[in-house]
Amino acid sequence: MQHYQRAQLCAELTSIRDFIRFGASRFNQAQLYFGHGTDNAWDEAVQLVLSAVHLTGFTHPGVLDARLTQPEKERVLDSFDQRIEQRIPAAYITRHARFCDLDFYVDERVLVPRSPIAELIEQGFAPWLSEEPEYVLDLCTGSGCIGIACAYRFPEAQVALSDISADALEVARRNIADHDLGERVMAYESDLFAGLAGQCFDLIVSNPPYVDAEDLAQMPAEYRAEPEIGLGSGADGLAFTRQLLAEAANHLNDGGLLVVEVGNSAGALVESYPQLPFTWVEFARGGHGVFILTREQLAGA
Repeated sequence: MQHYQRAQLCAELTSIRDFIRFGASRFNQAQLYFGHGTDNAWDEAVQLVLSAVHLTGFTHPGVLDARLTQPEKERVLDSFDQRIEQRIPAAYITRHARFCDLDFYVDERVLVPRSPIAELIEQGFAPWLSEEPEYVLDLCTGSGCIGIACAYRFPEAQVALSDISADALEVARRNIADHDLGERVMAYESDLFAGLAGQCFDLIVSNPPYVDAEDLAQMPAEYRAEPEIGLGSGADGLAFTRQLLAEAANHLNDGGLLVVEVGNSAGALVESYPQLPFTWVEFARGGHGVFILTREQLAGA
């Protein structure tokens, strides 16, 4: 944005409402892709503007007419430029994401939280989980959002967060500390179950890499800003999931539950494992490609 253009904008735009409207218009004009916590230009602009003026989570409607100072206007316009020119998800600009109505720190070392598994956590994994689990594993944890949300939902449970990425685990440990859950939630560097030898769980939840090679190549730029290790998983998207299905029963207690998101790779998974009685979850708030299996179903297949 040229200097004279920015100076003119700062003179003409005064309120939070003004900047939200302007941002939404710019995002639509730039044909941005929305899929990391928002699905439209207006909500994306709200997120960026409120974060830039340190009002994230503020919902009083009167704030829309609040006037911005010159430094605040500059920060807002900088965030707009970054979102448009670099095509990175808004959460990486704000360093903040919401999952299960909880706040999480995020940056480019982890995927932006957005899994439909949030709906299952809120429901306590009912009706598939008959009693509260004592031991929970969030496999491929990234930011730690799934496991930390499970720790809130099951306040007596011990929760393990595991990931192959040391960088991702730094983010997860920050979120464990931010939520003051260090006594019940532990992070482990592990390639699948390699770093969890001897441990068994009542509930294993995983949002692993599951994007096939074709979809990965066609993804919008916003997805390419995320760590590829958290997205791609071979030609059919199932390289990781195959290993998981082969080993999970050995790390589940009797009656234990495996919950895994495989997204668009669900069809290929069903074709590859006709003997497995997958239960596919239907979500009220949207989302697809999440299956549930019990330990007994896995062991008997």
